[in-house]
Amino acid sequence: MILSDKLILQEIEKGTIVIEPYDRKYLGTNSYDVHLGKYLATYKDRELDARKHNEVVHFEIPEEGFLLQPNTLYLGVTEEYTETHAHVPFLEGKSSTGRLGIDIHATAGKGDVGFCNTWTLEISCAQPVRIYAGMPIGQLIYFVVEGEVENLYNHKQNAKYTGRTAKPVESMMWKNSF
Repeated sequence: MILSDKLILQEIEKGTIVIEPYDRKYLGTNSYDVHLGKYLATYKDRELDARKHNEVVHFEIPEEGFLLQPNTLYLGVTEEYTETHAHVPFLEGKSSTGRLGIDIHATAGKGDVGFCNTWTLEISCAQPVRIYAGMPIGQLIYFVVEGEVENLYNHKQNAKYTGRTAKPVESMMWKNSF
């Protein structure tokens, strides 16, 4: 079951969903719109290795926007910091974003119960497109979890993406054993 706007508001009042900054006008029928933060990042190396720490270069989106190029992965970040303590959050692109040929995540649209952070976006585009800090970029939807959760994400020893970040976070795949 996906939470409706009324249920999202109830969960915000209970503190099981936190959105900062929050503005009621971004609450849809069953989702909350999130916005592109002011930082992007690209990997330093064109060839990436899943077993090593691939470093990124962060940069601020200028006032006049930034022109995304095809065949390049950009890491972005949401303006909104979120906490989800009792539901599974999903981040999806807005249809207006998709109609510009922008994908906001390659695979990581689902958060875990206990995820507390901004959302790193895995941005790619079909053709050159100019983007701007603060533009609507996606929407969060919340699913009900059946049963008690034993390991909240923010309490897991091996959680790699915890702690409040203002900039996009690169892949931490290299921390896995394989």
